[in-house]
Amino acid sequence: MSLTAISKYMSLILRHKPETIGISLDEHGWVDVDELIMGIAKTHEFNMDILEEIVYSDNKQRYSFNEDKTLIRANQGHSIPVDVELDEMEPPIELWHGTGAKYVDSIDTQGLIPKSRLYVHLSEDIDTAVKVGMRHGKPILYVVKASDMYSDGYKFYLSKNGVWLTRQVPVKYLEKQVIFAQK
Repeated sequence: MSLTAISKYMSLILRHKPETIGISLDEHGWVDVDELIMGIAKTHEFNMDILEEIVYSDNKQRYSFNEDKTLIRANQGHSIPVDVELDEMEPPIELWHGTGAKYVDSIDTQGLIPKSRLYVHLSEDIDTAVKVGMRHGKPILYVVKASDMYSDGYKFYLSKNGVWLTRQVPVKYLEKQVIFAQK
């Protein structure tokens, strides 16, 4: 199994289904490193060296160790209730959300909602939003009037890997952007 495939499997475990390998996360999303290694190693070649390579080479910085590397967690993106101890922060004036064309009608009606996740994920730059949108087909971008939301009492959090999180984005804070053909 490739490193990418193992990383995706680890993401499934640490963000959505720890029971897949018979472990559970604590209230802050942490799991014992040895338990994670033993659980994954039952079906895939996996050890501390592979785990460290996944954590340190992940360009999206999806995972964090505690100081002595006895615990690990996903930084964000959970569908199970955990508190990854995010600090509330004032967002920039605008943030971006990339999605696929098939979701536009729903977003234009309901705004951005977390669906199966705990938070809506937003980025500070258009390039990241385009990449996210492309995962869902033809990318559609929304500008989020984050500063206005914050002034109106909505809370924002910045995850360890630079993703901005909020519980929802009502339609009135969204501005749809048309993306022309990508070269």
